[in-house]
Amino acid sequence: MTLATLDTPAALIDQARMERNIARMQQRMNELGVILRPHVKTAKCLEVARAQASAGACGITVSTLKEAEEFFRAGYTDILYAVGMAPSKLMRALALRSQGCALKLVVDNIDAARAVAQFDRAHGAGFEVLIEVDTDGHRAGIRPQQDVLLEVGHLLRDEGVKLAGVMTHAGASYDLHTAEALADMAEQERAGCVQAAQRLRAAGLPCDIVSVGSTPTAFAARKLDGVTEVRAGVYVFFDLVMHNVGVCALEDIALSVLATVIGHQQEKGWVIVDAGWMAMSRDRGTSAQQRDYGYGLPCTLDGAPLDGWIMSGANQEHGILSRTPGAAPAPAEDLRARFPIGTRLRILPNHACATGAQFPEYFAVSETGATAAWKRFYGW
Repeated sequence: MTLATLDTPAALIDQARMERNIARMQQRMNELGVILRPHVKTAKCLEVARAQASAGACGITVSTLKEAEEFFRAGYTDILYAVGMAPSKLMRALALRSQGCALKLVVDNIDAARAVAQFDRAHGAGFEVLIEVDTDGHRAGIRPQQDVLLEVGHLLRDEGVKLAGVMTHAGASYDLHTAEALADMAEQERAGCVQAAQRLRAAGLPCDIVSVGSTPTAFAARKLDGVTEVRAGVYVFFDLVMHNVGVCALEDIALSVLATVIGHQQEKGWVIVDAGWMAMSRDRGTSAQQRDYGYGLPCTLDGAPLDGWIMSGANQEHGILSRTPGAAPAPAEDLRARFPIGTRLRILPNHACATGAQFPEYFAVSETGATAAWKRFYGW
């Protein structure tokens, strides 16, 4: 397979970029003295996870039980399911534990903790549970100073469930874009999670794991005192949102969508490609940032960005490339001459997780141009 013969649209992984990204994050975590437990929800791909493990990562984080099941079948045993546990999924979690998977669960409220405890007692599941801590008001979790933190901890311990620790995710870091703000958020994330752990320990409750993480805060953290592990995921590919946040350059983005030029609207300044929102996803995360890339940033086949162009519009199977709004007027050009029918381009995504989810496989591209198909997991 070559880039000239692949059916389009296709999801491409630039292996050299990916490997540099993996090495960069692993080195950073080594310097800070913490374990890196990568979040595999971005790639959902064994080959990618193996590259992370080879670089020094320990264990994995998942966002679905389907990911846990697939990775366990592939030999991964140390797995954190980092989404609040729904009682209806406890039987699947038990099946994994019964087969030897060291699956860890997460709760952030009394009702969920009670459901886990009751199920654990009835089935002898031996669950390990982390309490999710809210350190930024972005999503789920218990505030470090709330009384319910200790209530949940006592309930789990008193019912015989192993309280393994605490975890948090500073998702609000995605809204930032300066080094100072990111460093402050990283410290807020660290301090809040460590405070929660200290409160549990002061109450006589165990708390071995202190788990934090997002790609922006992992790179921005000045120190991680009191933290045992970091979870980060999108760093493996990066994307345009992360570029706007300020943690990667355009040339670090390892995921792209291969597309073919299929038409033109000369009078509108449009180049039409065969990758619409079914390929790029509907994620418009950059629209709320300082630079909007529409549905993606078009690049030449070798990965060089097309200066002054974005994917400004998308239908289900059609993508519209046009000049960047507000850019200096370009000299009149024959779009058919510059982008002949059949021209192949790469489109960098806004959100690597969402774009990856549109495809059943990736095509890994080496520095020699060779390609290999890597399967991607689906489902929940």
